Order: sequence, then C-alpha cells, then structure tokens
Amino acid sequence: MSSTAVRLPSPRIPGARGRLQDIPVAGHKKVLLASPRGYCAGVDRAVIAVEKALERYGAPVYVRKQIVHNIHVVTELEAQGAIFVDEVDEVPEGAHVVFSAHGVSPAVVNEAAARGLQAIDATCPLVTKVHREAVRFARDDFEILLIGHDGHEEVEGTAGEAPDHVTIVNSPEDAETVEVKDPSKVVWLSQTTLSVDETMETVRRLRERFPELNDPPSDDICYATQNRQVAIKKVAKDADLVIVVGSSNSSNSVRLVEVALEYGAQAAYRVDYAHEIEQAWLDGVETVGVTSGASVPEVLVQEVLAELAGAGYRDVEQVRTAEEDLMFSLPKELRQDASGKRDERALGGRGTGDRG
Repeated sequence: MSSTAVRLPSPRIPGARGRLQDIPVAGHKKVLLASPRGYCAGVDRAVIAVEKALERYGAPVYVRKQIVHNIHVVTELEAQGAIFVDEVDEVPEGAHVVFSAHGVSPAVVNEAAARGLQAIDATCPLVTKVHREAVRFARDDFEILLIGHDGHEEVEGTAGEAPDHVTIVNSPEDAETVEVKDPSKVVWLSQTTLSVDETMETVRRLRERFPELNDPPSDDICYATQNRQVAIKKVAKDADLVIVVGSSNSSNSVRLVEVALEYGAQAAYRVDYAHEIEQAWLDGVETVGVTSGASVPEVLVQEVLAELAGAGYRDVEQVRTAEEDLMFSLPKELRQDASGKRDERALGGRGTGDRG
C-alpha cells in the first residue's frame, strides 16, 4: 500500500463541520481507503438515463421505485424534476417512465404498455443477464432456486420472468428446508448484489441436498459487488473501524459492513452522510477503513474523509485491489440527442471509485 493525496471538494451535505474532536490515540491516525468503491457502471448508466430523460423530455420524468438504492442520488434527481413512484399505475397515461437499475418483471412492462407509458428501461445489463437465464431455464422446465432477499426489487423482477419455476432461497438456512419436485432438474441463480461468501455457502448446502444441482452459465454476482467486497476484506484486516457509505436499503452496502466485520475489522458502521459518524466510534481508533457501496457517488466518500480529517485522520492510504473500466450503452431511447446525433454521454461507466 502507498499513500496517495486525496482531493477534498467543498462539502455539499448539510451538517456542522468540526463536530468530531481530534483526541490523541496510542499510535498514528490514518485512513485506509478501499478501491474500487462507489458507483459501478450499471448505477452510472441508470443515473445518467434519468438525467438525460429530463434533458430530452423535460420535467417531470417518472421513475418506478428508486432508480438506485441511495437517498442522496434520489434526492438530487427529485430536485431536477424526477418523480419516484412505487408502481406504474401512479404514472399519468402517456408520460415517460424509467425502470430502475434493479429491473422489473414482464408484468410491470405489460402494465406500462397498457397505460400508454413511454418506458425507458434502465435495468443494469448484468441483471438483464440473470433475467434471460431464468427465462431459458424455465423454458427447459428446470426448477430455479433463486438465491436472494425476498421482497428486494431485483428478486421480484427476476422471479417475475418465470414465476411458476422460481423458488426464492433467502439464506444458507433456507437451503436446509427448500423442497423441489425433481432433484435432477434444478438450477441456482442469484441476486447480483449478495455477499459472495454467503452465496457460496448457500450453494454448498443446496448441493449437499441436491447433488445434481446445475450452476448458472456464468457468475451472477456482479463484478462490482465482488470487487468491493475483495477490497474491504483487504482493508478490514488492518482496520480498527470501518465506515461504509451507503443507504440502508442498499443490499451491497449492507453486505460490506458484514464482510468487514467477518474479515477482521473491530467495528463497522454504515452511514448515508458524514455527519452521521459518531465520536464514540473513534475512541482509541488508530486506523479507519473507508469504502462505499456501488450506488454511492464519490462526493459522499470525500465528505467522510473531510470529517475524519477534522478528527486527525489526515493520512490517507488508498488500498487498490482491482481496476474497473467497464461501460454500458445507455437505453436505446437516449443514445442520440434531440437532433438525432449520437450523444456524447451514450455510455455509462464513470464508477471506478476514484471520480465524483
């Protein structure tokens, strides 16, 4: 690991500066900053899709569910004219509606079409891949054990692709009780934002019960989720405290807290904003690890670093475990500007963890 300078932009989040005290500790105070962190290509694509829809069509543009699971992103888009709704029946007939990065079921697509809505599908391409796998395995009459959290939007969308063939497995414990009709025709798929370790444990237990369990053709847990977990594992072993920036409904952010604790951090907390950091968390702490979930803009991480700097944690080492340069094309409706010329922002993928 090597020390790197970290640019700290002016704070944009309300909250008093200098709340935290610089209390001496036994050793040298420092921050281990995980990389990759923050925005992934799928999140970036979805956020840009809403921004460009507002530019192209004007406000309001409706979005079914939160475009990504981050309160700051949602609030910023609301300020630009986006209106977030729970279901498409809340959208005026004929209006523009964006489907979130987590994906939707065919039933939602059909309902939007029936209402004459102009739909823009911002589903992450990696989630779409899982949807296609579900359709293919259902067509071949496989039972699909979908590892994921019941009620999560992504799981609802994937299960909706083949509702008669999908059984949701919430945890390794669920793997001990799930029943199938034909153990010789079973396949597992997974939500893309899960803990890699917990998912593999669930698969292991399923395979003990169903030795002929089939694997998906490729890994369903997305590259960004895996990379962020690998990075925080490396940070956690040397950290007294880990702070994960991310919202409470962000599955991958919550998992980062769990992974940090499992891999050696003495304490780990999730915050939406820097002003949520508590002085008591820093008692006796020499090394603070910092990371963020895949739906978190970098400005929020920089706010945390500024808050920690005020408490004496000014030495920042970046711990890099991977490079990310994946980019996804925007939804087809948004790849050209109003004149028909290809838009300069036809790709999403600024989420390397080093840019705001």
